[in-house]
Amino acid sequence: MVQVHTPKSEGELKTLVDAAPKDGFIALSFYTSWAAPCKQMSETFKAIAATQPSSSLFISIDAEEFPDVSEEYEVSAVPFFVLLKGGKKVGQVSGADPKELQRKIEQYSSPTGATTSATIPPAQETAALSIPTDDAATNGAEEPEELNERLSKLVKAAPVMLFMKGTPAAPQCGFSRQMVGLLRDHQVRYGFFNILADDEVRQGLKVFSNWPTYPQLYVGGELVGGLDIVKEEFENDPDFLKNVNVEA
Repeated sequence: MVQVHTPKSEGELKTLVDAAPKDGFIALSFYTSWAAPCKQMSETFKAIAATQPSSSLFISIDAEEFPDVSEEYEVSAVPFFVLLKGGKKVGQVSGADPKELQRKIEQYSSPTGATTSATIPPAQETAALSIPTDDAATNGAEEPEELNERLSKLVKAAPVMLFMKGTPAAPQCGFSRQMVGLLRDHQVRYGFFNILADDEVRQGLKVFSNWPTYPQLYVGGELVGGLDIVKEEFENDPDFLKNVNVEA
């Protein structure tokens, strides 16, 4: 039975990883305390860990408390799972998909599990979504209907959803940086999606929303607009987004 470790500092996390066998299997679970789907997946993560050999290492990480680690593994949403074998990233699972998580862990934790370091830019969805993973991404572009279905789920994945270039910890354009700062200044909790990690979403959302630029902010699945419009909303109503429940 494998225990799930919850480090309190990056130093403690490093000590755990460094102590693992060089060819060992490590599963990282990224979560936040406010995202309801993370609670369900945390229980699933623990249950799967209990079935694994003692040489495996399972670690639960608060994505907001470890921003540098989250950035290193390109965590743009939670729950998010990273699988390592022999110190190399071999797989990932994004969203609340217990069956896919179990399948991937069983695949890579076995002695014959894949050990390639090649990765595909993740289709990083947000909490509560079952999304295409890196395996599916190799099968070619999505059909328009499939993409629209995925986008319709994405914009509703959190009560407040920000589609941006980069992540809040490392915005990749000035407008995204300003939007993150604006939401932070108003203490708004939000889900986010790094459009640079998924070109189909990046291009498709422009058509889906009929909005040609980024960042884009959605509330309750409805487009609010870009940076200028969100600024204007806060100027007109300081309580804008104040009562949005991130666990809705």
